[in-house]
Amino acid sequence: MEAVLARMRALEERLPPQDGVAVFNRVYLTVTETLHHRIEHGGFPAPRRAAVLSVRFAERYLTAVEADRAPACWRPLLQYRRHPGIRPLQHALAGINAHIGHDLALAVVATCGELDCEPRSLEADFDRVGDTLVSLEEHIREDLMPGPDLLEIADPLTHLVGSWSLERARAGAWSAARLLWTLRRAPDLAEEFTDSLDAGVGLVGRCLLTPRG
Repeated sequence: MEAVLARMRALEERLPPQDGVAVFNRVYLTVTETLHHRIEHGGFPAPRRAAVLSVRFAERYLTAVEADRAPACWRPLLQYRRHPGIRPLQHALAGINAHIGHDLALAVVATCGELDCEPRSLEADFDRVGDTLVSLEEHIREDLMPGPDLLEIADPLTHLVGSWSLERARAGAWSAARLLWTLRRAPDLAEEFTDSLDAGVGLVGRCLLTPRG
């Protein structure tokens, strides 16, 4: 986890603060530091499993933002990262949407393959990682949501961000992981499902990044 944390900190130093990827990176760096602390201090009953899952999860994000062509779920954030009509909260939620909605399921499958275990063996770790994300979502909204006066003017923004739920995205990721694990012996079907998942999550991300003003 130190390696992925170092890569995130390097991104933070390299990107301008208002860049949409930088906004998400700050949020995710906080999440990963919290996870690292909890794993190191006994917050997970199987620390190695939790660490492998967290690292595989983080690596998917880092690979996506550093790639020449990112997965479809990450493209809206990368394309609109400097748009003046998009607020930081939208950037953060679009990144979380891509990472939870697409990357988390693939990270579970990769972890199961690496540790030679079934997804049900990771369910407790999955839930604890998800609980960390949920607990931070409220702080993200509080820190990045515009003030009350601006919200009165930009009411569609509250409707837009209120239409997305991390809890629902997390539940969908767990279902997708279990299905992908079942499909591992049918690679063509697994690839087709993964592509469909990627495109669908990307469509949600594009909606979250609807420019305001």
